[in-house]
Amino acid sequence: MNLENKNVITLGAGSSGRAAAALAVSAGADVAIHDSCDTISDLPEGVKGVANATTASGNASSCDLLVVSPGIDGNSDFVQSYQQHAGEMIGEVELAYRFYKGQIIAITGTNGKTTTTEIVDRILNHCGVSCVPCGNYGKPFSVLPLMEEPPAVAALDVSSFQLETVADFHPNVVIWLNFSADHMDRYPSLQAYKDAKLRVFENLDADDHVVVRAGEDVGDFKASVATFSTEVNADYTFQDGWICEGGEKIIDLSVTQLRGLHNAENAMAAYAACSVLGVKAEDVNEALRGFTPPLHRCELVRTLDGVEYINDSKATNLHALDSALRSQSRRVVLIAGGKQKGLDYTELLPRLQATTRAVVVFGEIAQQLAATLESISDTVPTTVATSLDEAVSQARDMAEHGDTILFSPGTSSFDMFSGYEERGDCFRRIANNLK
Repeated sequence: MNLENKNVITLGAGSSGRAAAALAVSAGADVAIHDSCDTISDLPEGVKGVANATTASGNASSCDLLVVSPGIDGNSDFVQSYQQHAGEMIGEVELAYRFYKGQIIAITGTNGKTTTTEIVDRILNHCGVSCVPCGNYGKPFSVLPLMEEPPAVAALDVSSFQLETVADFHPNVVIWLNFSADHMDRYPSLQAYKDAKLRVFENLDADDHVVVRAGEDVGDFKASVATFSTEVNADYTFQDGWICEGGEKIIDLSVTQLRGLHNAENAMAAYAACSVLGVKAEDVNEALRGFTPPLHRCELVRTLDGVEYINDSKATNLHALDSALRSQSRRVVLIAGGKQKGLDYTELLPRLQATTRAVVVFGEIAQQLAATLESISDTVPTTVATSLDEAVSQARDMAEHGDTILFSPGTSSFDMFSGYEERGDCFRRIANNLK
């Protein structure tokens, strides 16, 4: 892509916007970052900043290339005001793709992307293939082309927001983990959300590879396909703690820290993708023994008075919550709730009845969630807490020896916290302070 002497505007002064701006500058472009915040500081060298940007700023601007950060809705009036005077509009992932020369393993799905990305990174680097996790997790993708020695493989965690603005993007391997309702505050329908994710397949050809959870409806594309599942027949399955390929046990997860069926599927998908690059199962066994899963994903915090405390703050949608419930071997006292995202918890009622002793709800959605759970109150009592401290206290009172207190909110955290990390850290601190 030739950006020499081109005028580039990047919308959004976050990490991806700054990385995109730095990449465009390195390619010879005249670059400015526009953001609605009051001040923009510590910009990459050669990049101008325009703070307090509005639709009026967009109407008064023009550029050869407009790069939109994923956190900004491309259909908003703000973006549209800039797009009308732009030669082309793309996102940061698309920009990075046009400059990156290595292979790309693109990992998408509603849940499990971060863990799977980390497993891919762990496997490949252990096996001598240079890899960097990037995209929605790790470094912005645009950082990789600027590295003195770019990695051979980008393990690219790519969200629906990032896929909205791709054009030529063409990964070598795609992992499709799962799909369920999420981000209904951004998309007008569930199909619109799915359509954004499906764009990851648009440019695949017969030489490419897709790894997909068995039973997922992802349409038709030109690529070879491998399936995985812990529940139904697939190319990769799970039996007695082992990942199996064609029925043969190949990777022993029982000796790793990867807990739960959801992590078994993440590991299957990661191995299937890495095997395309020549990785062998025996090497993966060794790599995963020392692997530590990311925090806030069914993280065992402690065991107190025979009760496990598990931090699953990353569960920001119903599919993640369902997966967490499904993976537990003990009776559960669930702590759930947070921001109102337009999600319908009624689909979880059968799972809650099968796995859960009691539920504590908190946050913006607490009253609505309590009303939804009223229909199963005879078998699964629900209480309302006004804070996370109070929620943990109530859960402790209801839990019995041998139970699990599962903090799996099922929605986002922005009603009370800056993000799921702060929320999970708060739960961990509260649990560790219990006497």
